[in-house]
Amino acid sequence: MLDYDKEADRYDATRGGEPRAASAAAALLALVPEDARDLLDVACGTGIVTSRLAAARPGLRVTGADAARGMTLRAAERLPGAVVRADARRLPFPAGSFDAVCAVWLLHLLDDARPVVAEAARVLRPGGVFVTTVDKDAAHHVGSDIDELTAHCRAAHAEDGTERVTAYAAEHGLDPSGTALFRGHGQGRTPRRVAQYIRGGRLYAAGGPRLAERVETLPGPDVPRREPDFTLRAFRRR
Repeated sequence: MLDYDKEADRYDATRGGEPRAASAAAALLALVPEDARDLLDVACGTGIVTSRLAAARPGLRVTGADAARGMTLRAAERLPGAVVRADARRLPFPAGSFDAVCAVWLLHLLDDARPVVAEAARVLRPGGVFVTTVDKDAAHHVGSDIDELTAHCRAAHAEDGTERVTAYAAEHGLDPSGTALFRGHGQGRTPRRVAQYIRGGRLYAAGGPRLAERVETLPGPDVPRREPDFTLRAFRRR
């Protein structure tokens, strides 16, 4: 896993920046009830999306939480006094504190997403909504030449798979309540970058150096392929 303390300073620039943040925030807000009073953004990162949520709805009190010190420092610049350092599996809030909890690009990083879903359910008020990205890695498979070469090395297990997350949610009294898509601006993969990830063990590790070499020799090694569309799923607490 990445060292997010070290990644903080360059995270936004390498993850689509403001265009992607605007797209994600708009999709999130489409799933958050208009009468929501308090929202918690778990794994808020640099706060680039979190701050947009706060700006879009002045009546919505937004709190950001992240486990990485570097990320919380950046987020606090955008949301002074509204960011805490916290583990998503052990949130420092009483039960029933929020009308909405969101977790963007978090569950796919985990070996077990159950504790995060459980905590989101715990801190939600009855009728509150949990919104999270699902199928993150699958979204990057856009039918490109890179995808054709790497298809045999894709992991069969995805902790953020829709069916898996829906099952976890049901265990904690959360029922499906909506879906939204948003464009991953600046996230189109290039052969050279994918080859670097393969060599570093971050993608398709089973393919090894040989797969990295084959990917890197594809035409247009620095030309981004089609941008992915990410999926958000909302779950309402009974």
